[in-house]
Amino acid sequence: MKESLADGKMHKYEIIIYWSNEDQAFIAEVPELPGCIAHGHTPGEALANCQEAINLWLDTAREFGRQIPEPKGKRLMYA
Repeated sequence: MKESLADGKMHKYEIIIYWSNEDQAFIAEVPELPGCIAHGHTPGEALANCQEAINLWLDTAREFGRQIPEPKGKRLMYA
């Protein structure tokens, strides 16, 4: 079973947080989970919201019998 905020731990997927001028918010994306994205007024809020988005993404994947990728545990891209 994957770790979640419910048990006091964070998921191990890479999360990229950046400021969006268009949205006037911090955006948190999970590249390994297509479409998994959240936002917040602060980086911390975006991260917390992203953890909830990950939980929902994983729950939905399980519900529909979709494959859940294992966290790679390393940076996916280098800038």
